[in-house]
Amino acid sequence: MTSTAALQPTVHELDVCLRAPVTVLSARDGAVRGQGAEGVFCGDVRALSVVEVTVAGRRPDGIGGGSTGTGTSRHVAVLRGLGDPGPDPTIRLETHRTLGDDGLVETLRLVSTAAEPLAAEVVLTLATDLATVEEVKSGQTRPLVAPDGEGWAGRGVVVAVPGLETDGQHGRLTWSVVVPPRGSVEVDWSVRVVDPGGVTAAPRTAASWSTPLVTCDDSRLAPLVEQSLEDLAGLRMATTTEPDDVFTAAGAPWYLTLFGRDSLWTARLLLPLGTELAGGTLRTLAARQGTRRDDATGEEPGKILHEIRRPPVAEEGTTPFLPPVYFGTIDATPLWVCLLHDAWRWGLPAAEVEALLDPLERALEWLATDADPDGDGFLEYLDRTGTGLANQGWKDSHDSVRFADGRIAEGPIALCEAQGYAHEAALAGAALLDAFGRPGADRWRGWAADLAGRFREAFWVADAEGRYPAIALDGTKTAVDAPTSNIAHLLGTGLLDPAESAAVAARVGSPAMDSGFGLRTMATTAGGYGPLTYHCGSVWPHDTAIALTGLAREGHAAVAGSLARGVLAAGESFDRRVPELFAGDAATEVRRALAYPASCRPQAWSAAASVAVLTAVLGLRPDVPAGRLEVRPLRPAPLGAVRVEGLRVGADDVTVAVSATGEVEVTGFTGEVVVG
Repeated sequence: MTSTAALQPTVHELDVCLRAPVTVLSARDGAVRGQGAEGVFCGDVRALSVVEVTVAGRRPDGIGGGSTGTGTSRHVAVLRGLGDPGPDPTIRLETHRTLGDDGLVETLRLVSTAAEPLAAEVVLTLATDLATVEEVKSGQTRPLVAPDGEGWAGRGVVVAVPGLETDGQHGRLTWSVVVPPRGSVEVDWSVRVVDPGGVTAAPRTAASWSTPLVTCDDSRLAPLVEQSLEDLAGLRMATTTEPDDVFTAAGAPWYLTLFGRDSLWTARLLLPLGTELAGGTLRTLAARQGTRRDDATGEEPGKILHEIRRPPVAEEGTTPFLPPVYFGTIDATPLWVCLLHDAWRWGLPAAEVEALLDPLERALEWLATDADPDGDGFLEYLDRTGTGLANQGWKDSHDSVRFADGRIAEGPIALCEAQGYAHEAALAGAALLDAFGRPGADRWRGWAADLAGRFREAFWVADAEGRYPAIALDGTKTAVDAPTSNIAHLLGTGLLDPAESAAVAARVGSPAMDSGFGLRTMATTAGGYGPLTYHCGSVWPHDTAIALTGLAREGHAAVAGSLARGVLAAGESFDRRVPELFAGDAATEVRRALAYPASCRPQAWSAAASVAVLTAVLGLRPDVPAGRLEVRPLRPAPLGAVRVEGLRVGADDVTVAVSATGEVEVTGFTGEVVVG
């Protein structure tokens, strides 16, 4: 049977130039021809859908190029048939692209090695449909918008191109040039987008995190970290209402905005490089913490939101899939608490922590009230509108929660990892309340202990390979028994005892789950498994990073080391720009990981996975308020000797080196160092 529904466009073969909120998705030759997801995007709007050059009426043939740094790219094409006769090209076009806060500047450089001058007309053709990212992602097509003067206006935005001339539905810029023999000539153009309805903007400052110097026997690690931090720099954003608080957008092109869960995990994984990103993320989300109950948006008192988007304008005539401010997430609230605690331990200044204690108490209260609507002691969700997200954990596709036989579970759903996050958050919140002299800590420690007992009774299931936690309880409180990566998120939360932790580690490390490129979201033995399903068999690098972090924390070095090597293998497969997700095919069957065609690339928490590898391999466990740093590296060393300079622990610039045999050297930390 052939589906007639619109298809989500593929992006895995497109070139991405990114400096949030501006993204350019082009073909590999740098051209934007109006196909699929190609375009110049600013925030949630496609400002240009066609950007194409001809020289003397000829279309250039691309020969290479791509990103050269955060917000810059260079593409090279040849112009066959121009210049000297013969098989060798003698005229080429270099396109240098530089993104700004609200647009881009591009230099077109014609370079000649020909013996004679070349007189030619250079024509740049531009067009736009002013589609929203949501429309592009869903495969919808819109008619082109006719130019209005030197640009376009409509759907609440203005796209300005100085010097633009109207040519029907297109706009044009034209230059008459003479390229001297063995010389060059340049022309420039620019576009600027004014979007009064935008909710996000470029940050005012450069990235504040440390850029570590990594030396490792495994040569894949250092360049992966370098590329990941470049990608993360391109994803930095602020809101228009809190312009000084920086967070990372979730990913390009589909999720270039504030996402509670994604932004929190990214900041948490990056804590070894500084606490500024964590502080900005925490404050941005606290400023939007829920204050009332609203089924349409999922808002509840104390709840942390899922995402924000540019509000639609009346002239669009379309209804967005989700409300512009949407709270449909079960896990962002406990993760906010966990990040606040971990940032405090890594050295977030006490004054910044104290300023967030009121939102902390409101978030904790949500765990015990609205997060548990039926009072059974578990966090659970159910979309009451029929138009929101059916699943509200990180695996938020409609079919992600399945039984081992492949059946899709029906809600309300209580996810296993949400209980783990809540347990950790309750203990973390108690520690913060005690440290800052606030009451209530004993209540939350008792609440966590009760949750652990209930979880032990309700969630554990078994198959031929042994016991493991179910992914969830369904609406009838039946354990949903597909073996999934969700269980790895329980490690390090304190919810499991040592025997349970060992059982989870064994399951996660099995060939059915460890693909060799990272952790599969669902075991190959499950009835719903498919290597290219979004959440039922694919590999998500951030998921792998969370797993290996927990494994390392609880002492399961062999499995953690295997997943760490998988992250490096995935990075090598995708030229070190790790995508949102990729296929779950085993490394024993394919030499390089296979792409998931619609995956975001870069994706913030995927990029942060490389830093998680550093943290896990080195075994970093700071407690800056207590003046203490524990270093418990994985042994045997899964990547050989590792040395990292430029780690930030509080105000200290710290170097940690671990030899191939496990010896540890730490310099730069002014407190007590404990080596385990």
